[in-house]
Amino acid sequence: MQLTSFGIVAGQYNRYFKSTGDITYLKRAEQALKKAVDIAAIGKSGYYRALARNYISQHRFKDALQWAKKAHSLGSDLNASQSLLFDVHMELGNYEKAEQYLDSIKNMSDFGYLIRLAKWNDHNGDLDTTIRFMEMALRKAESSKNRDLKLWSYTNLADYYGHAGRIKESYDHYIKSLEIDPENAYAKKGIAWIVFSHERNPNEALRILNTITQENKAPDFYALKSEIADYMDDEKEKRNNLQQYFNRVQNPSYGDMYNTYTISFHWENNSLKQAFKLAQREIANRPTPESYDLLAYSYYRIGKLDKALAIVDRHIEGKTYEPGILLHMAEIYKGAGNMDEVKRLKKELADAIYELGPSSEQLIASL
Repeated sequence: MQLTSFGIVAGQYNRYFKSTGDITYLKRAEQALKKAVDIAAIGKSGYYRALARNYISQHRFKDALQWAKKAHSLGSDLNASQSLLFDVHMELGNYEKAEQYLDSIKNMSDFGYLIRLAKWNDHNGDLDTTIRFMEMALRKAESSKNRDLKLWSYTNLADYYGHAGRIKESYDHYIKSLEIDPENAYAKKGIAWIVFSHERNPNEALRILNTITQENKAPDFYALKSEIADYMDDEKEKRNNLQQYFNRVQNPSYGDMYNTYTISFHWENNSLKQAFKLAQREIANRPTPESYDLLAYSYYRIGKLDKALAIVDRHIEGKTYEPGILLHMAEIYKGAGNMDEVKRLKKELADAIYELGPSSEQLIASL
């Protein structure tokens, strides 16, 4: 096969993976890119970057960093390599390095810079600024008439609007995504969440998700269906979807892609040793505040409150604004009798019930 064929084949496998959730396609894309890397005499940096992005999708972030560094060392298309290094360092929790790479690509007229600037402000908890930059990026995507950029921008902006409680705008942008790609599973999932969490219509949310899982094999859809069934007190539906989830994630090709979901299910079922083991694995993979939250809450659940508090103080407090993590922190602080911190967090969590889901309402009230 000619060298150019490998890139085309990898790109097509990538599209198949996004539309079907079948991990086989992502692994085949990896194989094609590895062959391209092996035989390329020119344009190697592009294949290195493509392989790094494939590894990001697989949650193999340390592998992604190695290939991103190789691409950068070749010196060609530095902007693309620096953008990629920002993405990888954000995933790994190396925020100082990520900020350095963000500064290196600064260009307020560049779509790629604007979306990363939005992500950086989201990381820092400044949602209004995040949305402003994402709206600027969307205008550039629309003026470019690039289908993929428009689709990506609509779904990401819809997510940010949802975080800000701007539900109608979130819904409208998911609809715009579906006007471009009527089978877009991500947009359908976003609408299902609005129907479930905002409209409190779990039956309709399940109906939407069932249309997705007819075609898409990704495990996370079954995780959400299980959550909705739990809210409905439908134990049979909940167990069925949990079984479907675990049947899929047992495929070794998924690797660590769904560890966060699996850990939460282990907590729910009191499989605390398994949760603790996976949380430690996540720390090894990506020592972010999100990963440390998994470990801290696992310590809390097994009764090691001092260790949970130490992790919160050192690795989480003030370093993330994710509502799910703030809820875990509030539970840990309550367990330690630090009610001043609980009251502070409870105020923030009262505005985050949409993001956390209807089942969180009672838990927040009980803090």
